[in-house]
Amino acid sequence: MSLQGKVAIVTGAAGGIGQAYAKALAAAGASVVVADIKDGGATVAAITAAGGLALALACDVSDETSSQAMVRQAVDHFGGVDVLVNNAAMFAGVAVKPFDLISVEEWDHMMAVNVRGTFLCCRAVVPAMRERGKGKIINVSSSTILYGTPLLLHYVTSKGAVMALTRALAREVGRWNICVNSIAPGITLSDAVKEHPRMAKWDAAVVQSRCIRRSEFPEDLTGTILYLASDASDFVTGQFITVDGGTSMH
Repeated sequence: MSLQGKVAIVTGAAGGIGQAYAKALAAAGASVVVADIKDGGATVAAITAAGGLALALACDVSDETSSQAMVRQAVDHFGGVDVLVNNAAMFAGVAVKPFDLISVEEWDHMMAVNVRGTFLCCRAVVPAMRERGKGKIINVSSSTILYGTPLLLHYVTSKGAVMALTRALAREVGRWNICVNSIAPGITLSDAVKEHPRMAKWDAAVVQSRCIRRSEFPEDLTGTILYLASDASDFVTGQFITVDGGTSMH
């Protein structure tokens, strides 16, 4: 599953799971664009220290101008784009509360980042992939949509929308050999998630529901990302791949 000569954009890659994706793609040979509203310097430093190529670009995925500019700069710097991992999302730090206590402002912000951000980055990158004659878009959903986690209605709804977007977009762009798939992690113990006040209790409960009885870590997801980014998955599109240790089966 070599990615030698490929160019990959990973949104939300300044830290956490996105950083793990970026490092894995670089280790497989891709030149990686670390796109984040935060400073992506630490991720770039880790990749370059390991002998890879990376570029940090500031990007607010919920903003059309910002997402378009990010892709344009990526193309200018590396000559094109082959892979997009839509990872940027709101989750860690989101307040857990009954649905009728979620404000309209909280709802709209969640949708702006998790849904509109995914849409805008897809829209920005497809022309560059069309020029390449193929491409891979990997949208990060969540296995939580399969069992309806309570007290996070806005988050769960947004990740369900990502799955729906993936399937519909796959139908539209397949003519250009662009594959669009979604990966659905379970609760994954990134540094930010581990700081969530309820996460230790939630993780312990979820572990008991898994076929593989342990916590999930960012590195558990990178193999699926590499498969979906590589030529090995050239005839796979519109799919929802759950990577949660067997909590969900569908």
